[in-house]
Amino acid sequence: MISETKREVLSLFDEGRLLYKSRAFAEAMSKFAEALKLDQEDGPSKVYYARCKMYLENPPPPEWDGVFIMTTK
Repeated sequence: MISETKREVLSLFDEGRLLYKSRAFAEAMSKFAEALKLDQEDGPSKVYYARCKMYLENPPPPEWDGVFIMTTK
């Protein structure tokens, strides 16, 4: 059984992912931050929060399809 808090984290993460894929990185980052307020250890929210921060500083190319490509090991 999933706790109510975890359900809220999952809902915020889902909202954040939709915003992320539509290139609304600031708004997505906000959703991931909300999720992390509820669960500081939520790994997926941590990863996407960091990616949003990176893309706000260095936007992906216009043809970006939502896939993250690692450039370092």
